[in-house]
Amino acid sequence: MFESLTDRFEDIFSRLRKGGRLSEADVDEVMREIRQALLEADVNFRVARQMVARIKEDLIGAELSKALSPEQQIVKRVNQELVNVLGGPGLKLVYASKPPTVVLLAGLQGAGKTTNAAKLARWFKKEGRNPLLVGADLQRPAAVEQLRILGAQVGVPVFSEPSDPVSVARASLEEARRLGKDVLIVDTAGRLSIDTELMEQVRDISKEVDPHYTFLVIDAMIGQESVSTAEAFNDVLALDGVILTKLDGDARGGAALSVKEVVGKPIAFASIGERVEDFDRFDPERMAGRILGMGDILGLIAKAEEHFDQETAEKAAENLLEGRFTFEDFLEQMQAVKKMGPLKGLIGMMPGVPKELRDADIDERELARIEGMIHSMTTKERRDPDLINGSRKLRIANGSGVTTSEVNLLLKQFKEVQRQMKGLPMGLGMRKQKKNKKGGRTTPKRTR
Repeated sequence: MFESLTDRFEDIFSRLRKGGRLSEADVDEVMREIRQALLEADVNFRVARQMVARIKEDLIGAELSKALSPEQQIVKRVNQELVNVLGGPGLKLVYASKPPTVVLLAGLQGAGKTTNAAKLARWFKKEGRNPLLVGADLQRPAAVEQLRILGAQVGVPVFSEPSDPVSVARASLEEARRLGKDVLIVDTAGRLSIDTELMEQVRDISKEVDPHYTFLVIDAMIGQESVSTAEAFNDVLALDGVILTKLDGDARGGAALSVKEVVGKPIAFASIGERVEDFDRFDPERMAGRILGMGDILGLIAKAEEHFDQETAEKAAENLLEGRFTFEDFLEQMQAVKKMGPLKGLIGMMPGVPKELRDADIDERELARIEGMIHSMTTKERRDPDLINGSRKLRIANGSGVTTSEVNLLLKQFKEVQRQMKGLPMGLGMRKQKKNKKGGRTTPKRTR
C-alpha cells in the first residue's frame, strides 16, 4: 500500500535537490504536483485540497530554516501534514474502573470485522487483559463458528446464543462479569451496503451494551467510498476510532489519508496481513515515514523483538563473527524472519531502500527451497558443511526436490559468508570482549 504515492513523492522531492532557495512560484508548482499525487492515490478531493492549502500557507508564510535545503523544507512540512491527517497523537485507551471495558465493532460486510475482532482480542491479551469475544452477527451463516475458530487460535473464549443480536449483546455483559473478563469485544453484523435495518440493529446493540469504545472496521481497498461509509456510521454511533484492514493489499492509500480528516476520528488500529498477529496500534508518524520513503525502523524493531529470541539471536551473531555460524543457526534465524511477515513488507520498512528493491518481485518460494535443503541435511552436515561430498549432495537434492547445482550454490554462498564474517575486525573485537569478560574486565583500561 502507498507504493504509488511514495514513488510520486520521491520523484517530486528529487527534482528539488537541484534547486536553490524556494520561491513562491516553486512552492506553487510543487503543491500542484503533490495535490495531483494525492488525488491519484484516491485521497478524497476535499482532503487533498485542504492538505495542500495548509502546507502551502506554512511554506510561504513562515520564515524557512536556512539550515535546510528546499527538498528538506518540503519533506519536513509534508511529513507534519501526513502525521496530522493520519491521526495526530492517536487514541489513548482508558479502561473502565468497573469491568468490563466494552468495545463495539461495526462496519460493512467483507471489511473483516470478525477476523479483526479476534486480532483485537489477541492484542488486548498481549497488553495483559482478559478479553471475551461476543458473536452478535447472527445474520451471516457460520459467522459465529468463524469467530469460535479464530478465538481458539488466539486463546480467547467466545460467547453467543441462538436468539437475536440485541439479546446476545445483553447477555454477554453478564457472562463477562461471571467469568471475570475485563474486556468485552462485540462483533456485529454487516451488510453489502448501508441500509436502515443495519443501522437500527447496530444502534440497538450499542444502546444495550453502552460501549466505552466504538470502532468502525474499514477495508482500505475501497478507497474514497470509505469516507461516505465512515460518515454514515459516525452519524449513528459516534465513533471513537477506525480499524483499517488490508493495508498489505494493492490499495492506493486514499482511505487511510481521508477518514480521519473527514469524520475527525483517528485510525486506532491497522491490520497489515492475514495472520492474527498482523495487527497493531496505528502509528501516524511511522506510517508517514513509510509514505515518504523513510522506512519504519521502529516498526521493524518491534517485529524483531516480538519474534526473535534474544538469547538465540545473540548466540547466532557471536557464532557468525567467530566464523562458527552453522546451517542450524541460519535455519533458526530464517524461521524467525518468516514469522515477522512477508519479506516485501519488511523491506518496505527499511529506511533508504532503493525504489527498485521495494518494487522488486520477491519469490518467497526461494526461502522454502533453502529451508528444504537444510532440513534434508543431517545434524552433522548442518554443523559441518565440509562433510557434504558428492553423494551427500545428491541425497540432499533428492530429499528437498532441487538439483545438485542448487545445493552447490547454497554451500558456496554459505561458505563465502562464513569467510567474509570471520575476517571482519568486528569479529576480533567480539573475541577480545569475550576474553575480557572471562578475566573480569568489561571496559578498556584507562591510561593517564
